[in-house]
Amino acid sequence: MSKEEETKSSEIIARLDRLPTWAFNYILLGIIGVGELFTFYDIFNINVSFVQTAVTLFHVSPAQAAQLLGPVVLGNLVGYVVGSLVLSPIADRIGRRDMLMITMLIMGLSSLYNAFAPNYINFFIARTLTGIGVGADLAIVNTYISEVAPLAYRSKYVSAIFIFSTVGGFLAIWLGLLFTTPPAPFPQGLPIALGGSGFFAINGWRVMYIIGAVLALIGLALRFRLPESPRWLISKGRVSEAEMIVNLMEEKVTSRGYKLPPLPSLIPIYKASKPVPYSEIFTNSTYLKRFITLVIVWFLAYTTVYSIAAGLTSLLTAQGYSTSEAGMISAIGIIGFILAAVIATLFGDRLERKWWIGIGALVTVIGGMMVALTPNPIIDGLGAIILFIGFNVWVPVAYTWTAESFPTRARTSGFALCDGFGHLGGGLGVVYITSVATTLHSTVELFGLIAGFLVVAAIIAMVTGHYTLGKRLDEISP
Repeated sequence: MSKEEETKSSEIIARLDRLPTWAFNYILLGIIGVGELFTFYDIFNINVSFVQTAVTLFHVSPAQAAQLLGPVVLGNLVGYVVGSLVLSPIADRIGRRDMLMITMLIMGLSSLYNAFAPNYINFFIARTLTGIGVGADLAIVNTYISEVAPLAYRSKYVSAIFIFSTVGGFLAIWLGLLFTTPPAPFPQGLPIALGGSGFFAINGWRVMYIIGAVLALIGLALRFRLPESPRWLISKGRVSEAEMIVNLMEEKVTSRGYKLPPLPSLIPIYKASKPVPYSEIFTNSTYLKRFITLVIVWFLAYTTVYSIAAGLTSLLTAQGYSTSEAGMISAIGIIGFILAAVIATLFGDRLERKWWIGIGALVTVIGGMMVALTPNPIIDGLGAIILFIGFNVWVPVAYTWTAESFPTRARTSGFALCDGFGHLGGGLGVVYITSVATTLHSTVELFGLIAGFLVVAAIIAMVTGHYTLGKRLDEISP
């Protein structure tokens, strides 16, 4: 890259940083969001439907489902790690857009495989393959949004995409309740549930994965319309292409009546000397320190997240709840998942990123204890909503924090390392929690154990975490 190109690149980045609002068509948020809708549909799908899978395909009792769930979740999250660490860095080489289509194709085909799995081994393999696609996709999506969102609203737009994710989780749990549980009087269950007899009593869970495959293929078709990240184009020396996209972004902003503010100071463009993105993290003391903090936080926090997101119905069933009642508590709780995304969208950029993890941990403890200490179904439902707010409200803000913490040339790789190894911790933690669920003396002990991982993660984040709020990406991570 010549001196002239370096100056031009710095100017383009400065123009990108000054944009006061979302500078693409808002339909692009929907295009990315549909993909994330599937991703979280897949994550939450197993929460309610797995009990029927275990009974009809693996021939065990509902109370034994939790013991089979742990290895399946671990396999899915091991796949997630592989996808994050192997596929995500390719996006730092060939581009965000192309890899986003590849990952969605992997997820769609794997979900279809899941639907027709004939036994536990094939079910396990299908979940692992799906995890490969999900792991890479989440890393690339959050990197992409962080790179094209306006400086002051990075968390807002990452959280806006997360709203689509919550819709996916909502659909997965409520469709699981409808298709895979027997009918029961509300609030002990869903009176119109179809999983008690006929076709859905055996195949409801398969229908769930077919729906997931359809959602993934819709997401794939839509992603062909995504533009490439200008920051990535500049990192590859494709300055003229980046300038064309930024020109269009500025035109979109001014057409909405916004006035472009003065150009901020130019930040020199770093010229990478090594082709392997991981080396940019492990040989740089600043990025290495951030990686250590973030990977420990995600490693611990994901145990709380996946124990509830993937295992709440099975864990409550292991504690003596009926399948319908446990599924209904999860289904009501998912309302809190949507509220968490709305809260993060509205307020995520008003408070430093790391403090949100502490807020989430506190709310998780409160919600978990409400469910555990009260047999009243109304209070159980309210507690479940608070619980789902708590273990989710910090997640999109932490996605933003993680993407901000690494340079453009290795941003997807850095996110993948933290998020990928973090999911491995979540998988191991879920295996442990599901293995001891039947031996715990009370639901209070169960929720205390689950929430404890997030509490420790929050303490580490708040004490050792770095600050990024309101700073330019190339200032945070040159």
